[in-house]
Amino acid sequence: MGNATSGGGERAAWRPVQRTRTFEAVLDRIDERIASGELRVGDRLPGERQLAALLGVSRPSVREAMRVLEARGVLTAQTGSGPEAGATLVADPGRALSGLVGTHLGLSAFALADVVEARWAIERLAVENAARHAAEEDLAPLREAVARMREPGLELSAFHALDTAFHVGLARLSGNPLLVAFMTAIRESVHRYAARAVEEMADTADGVRALTADHERILAAIEEGDAECAVAALDTHLKRAYPGVDRGTGSPAPE
Repeated sequence: MGNATSGGGERAAWRPVQRTRTFEAVLDRIDERIASGELRVGDRLPGERQLAALLGVSRPSVREAMRVLEARGVLTAQTGSGPEAGATLVADPGRALSGLVGTHLGLSAFALADVVEARWAIERLAVENAARHAAEEDLAPLREAVARMREPGLELSAFHALDTAFHVGLARLSGNPLLVAFMTAIRESVHRYAARAVEEMADTADGVRALTADHERILAAIEEGDAECAVAALDTHLKRAYPGVDRGTGSPAPE
């Protein structure tokens, strides 16, 4: 019995390697310089014309690479010809991750239940760490968010913004910047589902008050250093915020 990968079978299985698109080669060069430490946050890249000349590529190839890096949250570009013009390296992984998660959620590559479960796992770790290690001054942003949620006549859009600030603030208390990026991405990606759940409550004002009370319980448990109680309060809150999702099974909750 012959070898399936030899002779004609081998020729049929292998295809010629495609040439790398030029803008991808530009990305590789920039990635190499970032990895080596030659480029850091705050550094400005050479102008489009100069970079094209340095790399021996066309300006459209450089332009396409810049668009990709901007979408990744790696740089910010300023148009014009003044001293502020050009591309500057930044660190904004949350924006890039948010776009990625949101797009795949929209394409049904990620189920809402799975994204919510991932969010719960991230916040659980953040809340536990906060309850055990957060300093008194670290909790000020959370207290401010909750206090503003209690303001009379607060519009729903303002409540949702404060809700996001509260939960991203929880992630920041973990002390882990990657958790913050993940939390920002997931929170922004599922924002419209949480907002819809509030709007569909029989009494929206009561719903907002209940969610605010959940935040207060989470914060109180963190202030008391009670990690177990903080996680339990978080669990209750997320079940209220996503009533159609069963966090434990990663599937729609039974009717």
